[in-house]
Amino acid sequence: MNLDDKICYCFHVTRRKLMNFCRVRKPRVASQLSECGGAGTGCGWCVPFLKMIFRQWQRGESCRELEEISASDYAQQRAAYIQAGKGQPPPGAEPLPADLPPLRGQDGQ
Repeated sequence: MNLDDKICYCFHVTRRKLMNFCRVRKPRVASQLSECGGAGTGCGWCVPFLKMIFRQWQRGESCRELEEISASDYAQQRAAYIQAGKGQPPPGAEPLPADLPPLRGQDGQ
């Protein structure tokens, strides 16, 4: 993922914004990243990634896990998470990709 790709699709928070938040605000715990535009307070999908960003920032390293995943794969995984009923995006959140196949059992199979 690039720096300008969204990490939090519910509140449209980019990786760059989160990294700058860490640099400027120096959060003590990962949950303080929610103060950056509400990241992590919507459907919950991005919470593990926020924790990764926080840990990497603490260590002064780059977040390899996020660098290795494409933005489209990240979006597809989030969509599958939402579709599985694991989170509910708030109004105004990024819509799910239109080309997402239905989950098993939801299409009559």
